[in-house]
Amino acid sequence: MENKIDVLKKVPVREQDPKARSTNFEEVCLGYNAEEAQAEATRCLNCKNAQCIKGCPVNINIPAFIQEVKAGNYTEAAKIIAKDSCLPAICGRVCPQETQCEGKCIRGFKGEPVSIGKLERFVADTARAQGGIAAEKAPANGKRVAVIGAGPSGLSCAGDLAKLGYDVTIFEALHQPGGVLTYGIPEFRLPKSRVVLPEIEDVTKLGVKIETDVVIGKAMTIDDLLDREGFDAVFIGSGAGLPRFMNIPGENANGVFSANEYLTRNNLMRAWLDEYDTPIMRPKKCVVVGGGNVAMDAARTALRLGAETHIVYRRSEAELPARAEEVEHAKQEGIIFQLLTNPVEILTDDKGWVRGIRVIKMELGEPDESGRRRPVEIPGSEYEIECDAVIMALGTSPNPLIAKTSHGIETNRKRCIVADEETGATSRPGVFAGGDAVTGAATVILAMQAGRAGAKGIHEYLSGKD
Repeated sequence: MENKIDVLKKVPVREQDPKARSTNFEEVCLGYNAEEAQAEATRCLNCKNAQCIKGCPVNINIPAFIQEVKAGNYTEAAKIIAKDSCLPAICGRVCPQETQCEGKCIRGFKGEPVSIGKLERFVADTARAQGGIAAEKAPANGKRVAVIGAGPSGLSCAGDLAKLGYDVTIFEALHQPGGVLTYGIPEFRLPKSRVVLPEIEDVTKLGVKIETDVVIGKAMTIDDLLDREGFDAVFIGSGAGLPRFMNIPGENANGVFSANEYLTRNNLMRAWLDEYDTPIMRPKKCVVVGGGNVAMDAARTALRLGAETHIVYRRSEAELPARAEEVEHAKQEGIIFQLLTNPVEILTDDKGWVRGIRVIKMELGEPDESGRRRPVEIPGSEYEIECDAVIMALGTSPNPLIAKTSHGIETNRKRCIVADEETGATSRPGVFAGGDAVTGAATVILAMQAGRAGAKGIHEYLSGKD
């Protein structure tokens, strides 16, 4: 018989000790075992009108899979998830469930919501350990689709199209597929060989081909794909890899990095492993500018590479855009937060290397267009932080290369491709787009949602529907 406190509280999830994990790149969260997962699953009310499904961007039947976990039927639970997600082990680890499915959970109104993400991760990992789930696939229909980018949006689009019988080829600019899953999110949050690569392999088992080291816009254009290579449609899921900077004095100094560059050097080039000779700076004291998940990833990576690490963010903790879990983990590991603080200049030595950063204190004024209170400088409050590296984690924009080298693809003032939200259709017939290339930098699950919408739109287009 459950007691009241068990029903109101989540089953705690095991994690590495903060002192130990701050010196290694092993996964921080250890996940549930079978006993813990079943105990957590009993908290689910199995709502008839399940709001958690509405909160999930890809509409996984959450109560159904949780009931199978409760009964110990993990293979059946995995089959339910697989109907709507081709990346469950990834989503269970990095999706912001607290603002999506768990944010809608009825349990959360009088206690803590069900740990939907941790249960999804458990199901995916368990199914993988038992040999995985073979997805059903329709007979080949003779039509070919090109997908640009092997990130979450491209993989989801390709997987859905392959299940419908299409011959799909993904063109990836880097030498490994995965997009932000591979180069952006650190190993301690998302293990590559144990989680990312197996889920990519599941997509290729559907017959999807992945060609790496192909930069669309350089090696070939969308015009080439449609007119010369014989593809019937194209989906653009190229992400948003163009970093933003502040344009303050000293920003071009040696020792200033975009978070994209720093994380890519570490994640894709395996800087944390002694057997890899990765060209990456290991600063003694590092300042990370920004407050999102990427800022947390960059700060926690620099810490693990030996730096005393500070996060400088111009708003208060309440406005930090990063997941609360990531902020808490960063604090536990010893990251120093300097909030309501904004850089005004990067200071350099006589050889052009970073020696510090000048910042100014801020206070919150009236709300801006985003609804958050606008940070305002406090005159006379400037001070310096000594450091030998600065990492700018201020967001990213789509690279304009693809749209610039192709005819008839409309973009907006933010360089994002204009595409229909429901179908992914762009201004050019036969060309569809989704994910960060359309919205700017967002979450993995929203990119997956856009990829699935693009697959649906392509299927309707190639089936002769308007």
